[in-house]
Order: sequence, then structure tokens, then C-alpha cells
Amino acid sequence: MNPLLKDLITRNWGFKLLSFFLALVLWMTLVPEEKTYSERTLAVPLETRNIPPNMELVEKSVSFVDVTVRATNRLLGQLTGNETTAVLDLKNATVAQEEYALDPSMVIVPANAKAVRVFPSKARIKLERANEVEMDVTPSTVGKVRDGFKIDKIEALPAKIKVRGPESKFRPKDRLRVGDVDVTDLAETTEFEAALILPRAELRVAAGSAKVRVKVTVSPQKG
Repeated sequence: MNPLLKDLITRNWGFKLLSFFLALVLWMTLVPEEKTYSERTLAVPLETRNIPPNMELVEKSVSFVDVTVRATNRLLGQLTGNETTAVLDLKNATVAQEEYALDPSMVIVPANAKAVRVFPSKARIKLERANEVEMDVTPSTVGKVRDGFKIDKIEALPAKIKVRGPESKFRPKDRLRVGDVDVTDLAETTEFEAALILPRAELRVAAGSAKVRVKVTVSPQKG
């Protein structure tokens, strides 16, 4: 090293070091918090949107992703995972595709913030073709009608309901059950509202309410 340059660096090095720290403290004091930037990693829900109408989601390997967000210190201090969302758009998805890339461009963040990293970098999403099946509704009762009366008929209104879901979740003998209707001390024909019980959790009523009317027809016993 040039002796002159070396002397310039080492001369009064203690004073120079103190000056550096004073300058650093002064910078940190004078620069407002809203102009200093940092990064923070948040656990963010992974949403799937625009699933094609002829398909059903049957598996999603990732429910949350770790998103690293860059923003001002002030904004980062106020930021929560509820204000940030990772959205996987499936409008061009196919049944054959099962792996989808995850990257910062799919993350929705507040204004003046930026997503810079996402982990993991991919998710396994499985779609199946959708199916709709009209199923018989099978009502049932508990209890005993009033003495001197009998049940002539128990019927669901409507008797059949259309059910939708992934095609692999249907079975040939599937039926819709109805929560037990209590007929204790019943002495006249009555209609009840009851909840439907689907054969599997992946299935749902295609349209309308997941409840039916159950009509219990009662008449006096002869003799």
C-alpha cells in the first residue's frame, strides 16, 4: 500500500471511527421511519380462484405459504397475515396438471409494500371432473305417536335432490339421509323441516338449501 495512503487511513483512526458512529446515529435519528425499508416474512393463506365450472377441487397440498414482504419499517410493524393473500388462479387448469408454481406475482399486499419471496415455490393441486347425481331422499323418525294413532306414511318433500361433487366420490347406492324427525305424541299429519345428511363430505346439494320437508301422515287406529 502507498505509504501516503496508509498514513491517511491510519492517522487519527480513533477519531475517524467515532465520527463514523456519530454519523450513523445522526442518520438513523434524522431519517424518518417511513423512509427506511426492511423485510418481514408472514404466514399467508393460499386461496384458489376461478376453478373451471366443470371441475372440482379434491386436494390442495398447501393451505398457507411463507411470504417475505418488503416495505417501510412503519408499514411492516402494522402488517398482519390477514392483510396479505396469495391467490392461485386456476382458470386455465386441467385435470392432468397437478403441480402449480407459486411466486411473488400472485401475492396481494397493501399499497407501498412488495412481495419478494414465496415458500414453498410450488403446490400440488388436484382437480377432478364434476358430476351431478339425482339422489333419493330417505327420511326416518324417532319416538312413538300418541296412543290410538298410527303412521300411514313418511315422505320427503322433495323425494329426490340433485347432488354435486367430484366424480370419484359418488357410489351407485348413494342415498340422502335426513336427520331423525321426532314424532313423539304426534296425533295429526304434520310437516317437519329437517337437515339432509350427505353420503360424503366432498359432496354438496347442487342448488338450494341443504334441508327438506318431511311429511308424516298420521291417522286414528281403527277398532
